[in-house]
Amino acid sequence: MGPWLRRVRWAPLLAVRQRGGAAGRRGGSLGTVRWCSAARIPTSSLGCALPATLPVQTRQPWHRHRHQLRESRLLQQHRPASTASSSPAVKDSPEQRRAAELEKRIAAIPIERYRNFCIVAHIDHGKSTLSDRLLEHTGTISPSDDNKQILDKLDVERERGITVKAQTCTMIYRHPASGLDYLLHLVDTPGHVDFRAEVTRSYASCGGALLLVDASQGVQAQTVANFYLAFAQGLALVPVVNKIDLPTADVERALAQLESSFELDTSIAVRVSAKTGQGVGDILPAVIEHVPAPVGDTAKPLKMLLVDSWYDTFRGVVLLVRVFDGTVKAGDKLVSLGTGNQYTVGEVGIQYPNQVPQRVLRAGQVGYVFFNPGMKRIQDAKMGDTFTTVGAEDAVEPYPGFEEPKPMVFVAAFPTDQGDYNKLADSIGQLVLNDRSVTLQKDFSEALGAGWRLGFLGSLHCSVFQDRLRQEHGADIIITEPAVPTKIVWSDGGGETVITNPAEFPDTDDVRMRRATVYEPFVSATITLPEEYLGRVIEICEAARGEQKSIEYFQATQVILKYDVPMASLVDDLFGKLKGATKGYATLDYEDAGWRESRLVKLNLLVNKKPVDAIARVVHASQVDRLGRQWVTKFKEHVERQMFEVVIQAASGKRIVARETIKPFRKDVLAKLHASDITRRRKLLEKQKAGRKRLRAVGNVVIEQSAFQKFLAK
Repeated sequence: MGPWLRRVRWAPLLAVRQRGGAAGRRGGSLGTVRWCSAARIPTSSLGCALPATLPVQTRQPWHRHRHQLRESRLLQQHRPASTASSSPAVKDSPEQRRAAELEKRIAAIPIERYRNFCIVAHIDHGKSTLSDRLLEHTGTISPSDDNKQILDKLDVERERGITVKAQTCTMIYRHPASGLDYLLHLVDTPGHVDFRAEVTRSYASCGGALLLVDASQGVQAQTVANFYLAFAQGLALVPVVNKIDLPTADVERALAQLESSFELDTSIAVRVSAKTGQGVGDILPAVIEHVPAPVGDTAKPLKMLLVDSWYDTFRGVVLLVRVFDGTVKAGDKLVSLGTGNQYTVGEVGIQYPNQVPQRVLRAGQVGYVFFNPGMKRIQDAKMGDTFTTVGAEDAVEPYPGFEEPKPMVFVAAFPTDQGDYNKLADSIGQLVLNDRSVTLQKDFSEALGAGWRLGFLGSLHCSVFQDRLRQEHGADIIITEPAVPTKIVWSDGGGETVITNPAEFPDTDDVRMRRATVYEPFVSATITLPEEYLGRVIEICEAARGEQKSIEYFQATQVILKYDVPMASLVDDLFGKLKGATKGYATLDYEDAGWRESRLVKLNLLVNKKPVDAIARVVHASQVDRLGRQWVTKFKEHVERQMFEVVIQAASGKRIVARETIKPFRKDVLAKLHASDITRRRKLLEKQKAGRKRLRAVGNVVIEQSAFQKFLAK
């Protein structure tokens, strides 16, 4: 650029600066200042370049302005409703106006017109579909054909059609008879037995439950388990028969089962079809009539129960709470009676069905709370903990709390590529933040490298975790076969040891094991099935080392079997075997039955006499031969041939129970001999044999990661 062109280009801007005086020096008449990234030339929003002699404060880099704008938007977005509405300069957004109108309606509803209830049923009986219809009926969401599993937030829940985590929603319902508004709090609970802890926590925030039964299936195992849990909590139960539109529906049989099994008054039962919406309008009047209102006093000191929690990247730990007494609002100083930690409330609100901020949560309500500064560790949010205001600790009786779920199934997880270890560690850590029932500790395998040992509540819980890892984080892992903990009581006064890693289990030739006592966990299983499949199911339970406790004939077609089964047999796909034997009609529920003495041994897989620690397993002595033969046959299919002989063995201690041999690649050393003497042939063969022996002594078998993946895959 020549000097004359530079003068012409800067002339208008210099004139503006000279006319603008102080305002020009501040940059006020030049619009927004930004930097041109190509030549580091400052330009204004008017499109003209700025002289390099401008004051330093106006020459801000463009990315600094961008961050300031982004921060101001985040502050405006996360500002509590009270502060946002109090500023006259800021116009309320439609969401803020809706939240204000919602809060005004809630404030006019007394606690006598609150109802907190949940929906409990066996898996796949239509809980989530019924929740969608109730949200549409109360106007919480707009009616649409796209409303499917609205409360299920996870991709794996929508893909599998199951509920993994209990979800909540607040609804406002105008009673058609009285014309009064009622504040309803709904909890959609999981149906699978692996997530029973979610159901138990949901009961603490509710005063009643809808006991949902499929009209075509009738009462099943999880229906029975959920009834007894709700009955022990003293909840009011409203029976609901769903799927009455199906051709195979037998409503009268389902009602008869409810009456004979649970002694429920079926005259108040509601018949619905959640899919078509038939009869849904009769559910909420029945809830209002039969479910009691919560008891609480807003004048008393705050007593708040922690029901659930999840981790938010920006806010920290968000708490789902049930307020028994008092009120809680932004700015309150709270203290945890379980940990003693003190916090300042940043925001309170309700799920409608997404988070809607409110000025205050009152006694009887269920909503969310997060702190400012936020709670950093999910471990500080102890389920069943009681919160109150600072200074009122002595006046509040803490809630008894919940029993923390114990992991029942342990697996080892390894990255398919060790270079992805750090990335996978971050992904697993994020999932564990929002699933506190998963236990995590580091592990190492000589065959698979660095990894983790994970504890889950059951086999489905493990499968869901693996799916979430793949869908939400794009990570693939190698999962070893599920294992259960074992307990060894030493006779030499060494106490007892609980072992979760099969590789750490002592071999049978260990001196201390000769007088030690080994225990394994048992579960009490309840199986419901049609009578015609009874014989086959008993055979499967006996083969799984089960002990029959009782057998009850339920109506004319159903049977309830109760067995004590080893946990190891349960995680070895017992439910899948039952489903296959009964064409999918069998249902299974179980609960912990304690430890029992057992004859357990460790089964190892040896490749050229070297153990593969990733495939070690603790099994019952009666299963060693069958499992050993199965292992060596399957592993042989996935190991490539080498230049030397590969011997695959299954061993229990020093006893070899099965063996397979992979023959080496062999060069035809006799190809160049035609009519030679037999001694010449033998000499060449012996020389080849000696070379093979020497190669086998120094050679290592290289087993690809894909071989382990194929072997461990079901």
